[in-house]
Amino acid sequence: MRRDALTTRLEQHLPLTSSERRALETLAQRERRLKPGETLMIQDQPNDQLFIVQQGWVHSARTLVNGARQIVGFHYAGDLIGTSSIAWTIATNTVTSVGDSIVSELAKAALGRMFEQEPRLAATLYAIAAADSVAMGDRLTSVGRMGAVERLSLMLLDILARLRVTAGGIVDSFDLPLTQQDIGDAVGLTKVHVSRTFGEMERRGLIARSGRRVRVLQERELTAMTGFIDRHGVIATDWIPAPHATAEAA
Repeated sequence: MRRDALTTRLEQHLPLTSSERRALETLAQRERRLKPGETLMIQDQPNDQLFIVQQGWVHSARTLVNGARQIVGFHYAGDLIGTSSIAWTIATNTVTSVGDSIVSELAKAALGRMFEQEPRLAATLYAIAAADSVAMGDRLTSVGRMGAVERLSLMLLDILARLRVTAGGIVDSFDLPLTQQDIGDAVGLTKVHVSRTFGEMERRGLIARSGRRVRVLQERELTAMTGFIDRHGVIATDWIPAPHATAEAA
């Protein structure tokens, strides 16, 4: 039986009690298998669901008034998605599967009950959401303030950092299932410019590609070039109260 990906992610940052693990395992009500391009939420449409990514990648995007698309975030195994819409009854973004993916559905009300019963989980999810929000801000800032190589480099470094948290065995390479259109919509470049930028990065010995596999060859140089900060690997949880003795023993 596959282990719940959200539990795996939270345990990277906080030792969980048996009660907390049980709460996470019973949180999701239904599992869905998604094909590439299948949507979970549609921007500005009614929505009362959240999703846990169990396998695969999905992305969140907004459609602008001129019809252009801006991808505002990528989501991987262990991510709780839809929280950006939790304050409203409509979806703020369109959420789409990048490839074959598996997600678990949960109602907002179920998350609320878990917050009431397991406040340490609520605090940890809040910290992770804050870190993810800052990481998104870093990337979107690069769109307006950096050149093409820097934009793409920062995106690759952020993906690498996030996958290292839960993917297991990720050191310097990963499969990139995104189309050039997806990448362009995330970093503000045309498909042609994305292709040229990848080529330039390969010629400079910064990365290597083989099919969908991307290897970061000069992580230190890319980090210095972009000012990248890993927002995912270490998240402070020392402010979260210790579990009660009864919960610890449960």
